[in-house]
Amino acid sequence: MRVGAFDVSDDIPSLRDPRALAMLTPWVNVGKVGRLVLSKIEQHLGARQLGKLSRPGDFFDFTRDRPVMRSVEGRRTLSIPNTIVNYGLDAESSKDYIFLHIREPHARGEEYTDAIVALLQHFGVSEYCRIGGFYDAVPHTRPLLVTGTFSEEQVRLAGDLISERSNTYQGPTSIVHLVMENLEAAGTPTASLMVHVPQYAQLDEDHQAAARVLQVLCAIYGFPSSLVDFTKGEQQYKYISSLVQNNSQITRVIRQLEADYDKVATGQAAPPESAEEKVELAPDVESFLQQMGQRLEDNPDDS
Repeated sequence: MRVGAFDVSDDIPSLRDPRALAMLTPWVNVGKVGRLVLSKIEQHLGARQLGKLSRPGDFFDFTRDRPVMRSVEGRRTLSIPNTIVNYGLDAESSKDYIFLHIREPHARGEEYTDAIVALLQHFGVSEYCRIGGFYDAVPHTRPLLVTGTFSEEQVRLAGDLISERSNTYQGPTSIVHLVMENLEAAGTPTASLMVHVPQYAQLDEDHQAAARVLQVLCAIYGFPSSLVDFTKGEQQYKYISSLVQNNSQITRVIRQLEADYDKVATGQAAPPESAEEKVELAPDVESFLQQMGQRLEDNPDDS
């Protein structure tokens, strides 16, 4: 059946007071944090597809976000970029979940966000939370910061896993923010949860950052803590340490980041103001970080 711009499966069961967890690519989704986290929870709940845009070309430019040819069981199939929506039934609670894998639109942004809001309202979503990650001037040698906007109850449940702060950012952002604004205007609670990822540790898949986000979600929504596994992330960050240990300049940078982090943790300084701010580094440090990033890409098995 059709729900606005979305084709929705005909056999969707009645969802119990569903909550929506969303990710947005490519904005604030470094290290594929959103995809890794949603995939983990979807696997836990045995999630199935709820729907997808019926005509994704209305919103996406396929010269910028290319379709991909794949071979599936010996057949060549064309995979077209789309916004995919899944659902999962939580047998352990009275609430179910809708998972949104949202792409940044290239055109008709207002219609796109209206379509997402209409879909969520059609299924009676009681809460919307967007997750992700962004690069920041933080060290990989400290627990990654998680910030965002939370309700008082969520703050209570998350405890010291999150860092509370107000967002004073002004500047360019994503049109998908309209989803939160429109839901809030209609009386649906919203939240955002973002992990601060070390700017110099630009991994294709950052499992340490994903584990931190998942840890917070487990505390807030009651998912089993066994879903959280820091093993792979710790191996990745250990590899990063081995790359930088013989570079005195980047070591000094990390020590300064550690000092700044510790001041924030003890309340002696204010944390960075926003996801969109860019930290300026010396050109030679930038060059080293680029080289290190290339080494991480060239040695995926090691990382």
